[in-house]
Amino acid sequence: MARVIDITEKLNFEERPRIKIKGEEIEINDAAVDMLKIMPQLTKRKLKPDDINLMYKTLFPEESQKKIESFRLNFEDFSTVVLQAAAALDGDGEGETQTPTTT
Repeated sequence: MARVIDITEKLNFEERPRIKIKGEEIEINDAAVDMLKIMPQLTKRKLKPDDINLMYKTLFPEESQKKIESFRLNFEDFSTVVLQAAAALDGDGEGETQTPTTT
């Protein structure tokens, strides 16, 4: 019989990273399979609105999207929220902000 090693205790199933806006905590989706979808955007020098939208839809669960949309942010601030959420998954929460292009 093959050896089985239980690594369950080494995994985090309960805690998800969050960002805070105006005192409101917003959960970020950190599922690995979803992160793989947005990694190509994170390496781009200039992000387009479609890139930001894909990252937004991937990074934030529906409940978090509703909270963000309630702030009625302009595009620059919206982009900052998305990019800072991605940076938070990297562990520092203070990542370099890219400027999205509209072309």
